[in-house]
Amino acid sequence: MIQVCSRCGTRWNVRDRRRAWCPRCNGALWAPLTPAQEAELQWAQPGPPPPADSMAPPESPPRLGPGYRWIAVRPGPPPPQPRRRRPLGPTPRYSVMPRWTLMGAPNPVAAQPKPEGRAAPTSRSLEKALGGAIAALGIAALVHALIYLLMIINRTRLLHPLIANGAVWLGRLAGVAAIAAVVHCAVVLTRWLLARRSAAFARQHLPESRPAWALWTGCLVPLVNLAWAPVYALELAGREDRLDRLRRPIVVWWVVWAVSTAAAVFATATSWADDAQGIADNMVATVVAYLLGLAAVVAAARVVEGFEQRSMGRPAHHWVVVPDGGDTAPVPPEAPEDDAPSPEPETVATPAAVVGSGGREPAA
Repeated sequence: MIQVCSRCGTRWNVRDRRRAWCPRCNGALWAPLTPAQEAELQWAQPGPPPPADSMAPPESPPRLGPGYRWIAVRPGPPPPQPRRRRPLGPTPRYSVMPRWTLMGAPNPVAAQPKPEGRAAPTSRSLEKALGGAIAALGIAALVHALIYLLMIINRTRLLHPLIANGAVWLGRLAGVAAIAAVVHCAVVLTRWLLARRSAAFARQHLPESRPAWALWTGCLVPLVNLAWAPVYALELAGREDRLDRLRRPIVVWWVVWAVSTAAAVFATATSWADDAQGIADNMVATVVAYLLGLAAVVAAARVVEGFEQRSMGRPAHHWVVVPDGGDTAPVPPEAPEDDAPSPEPETVATPAAVVGSGGREPAA
């Protein structure tokens, strides 16, 4: 659809939308032409321009009301209409006074993010648990060996009732203490294993492959832990890329633990004997079971040492003897000659720290 300007004669293709004003001279546009009129205007020769004095004075554009303005729109279809905004709904109202930000400063303890993962037992607690279990099993084995010696003596001479009763109760207390120490050691090692696995999976940005209840059950339930606890340790060694170095200690611990479990089951099964020879045989089996249990705990300590990469029970600091040379600083090495070759960065030795006369570092 074409409209012609009444002032400048410019033909505008307004497409399907009728317009009223010329975009060029702001003159009024004629009504849209018919197809015949368009063909006539197309083949007609343009005539001479009208004289300047015959031209009408320019008409001022109509004034717009407040809140409206003229915009430039290119010929063609109308611009797309903006999407209507969805109604926001009624204004929210509160039945009670909101009290956020009215309780004072935030609690810094509550604002701190909770640490991810499980809290691992310290190296000191690991050493105490393993050392306590080893000591309790060793004392129990020694006490039962002493009871076996008293039984041999009792074959030829009568023991005092106080000595006999004291030996019996001492053996019972030693057995209870050994069981408590082993259970405590198992709980501490289970916590250490769970925390270590959680940290290993977190470093690889992977979730834990086994649920926590399965780990606790597989490490603390008797006879079940014999089959699953070494498997969990092997999985941890594989996640930490230490399987080649720790496979042998873990397998040794597994075998010793299985043998000690079999010895403990045999000693428990033969503890109901009532004849003298049966009691003596059970006492020997109990001593062997305690010694094998001690060996199993020592093997477990070697496995933990392999993961921790340091010897259990040894100090973390290495003390050296420093000569009493006063507070003077060490003499720096002489500067090399210009023609001498410069030393390699790997072979340059750093000067030692200044040590005071009392064997301590001076205050800054």
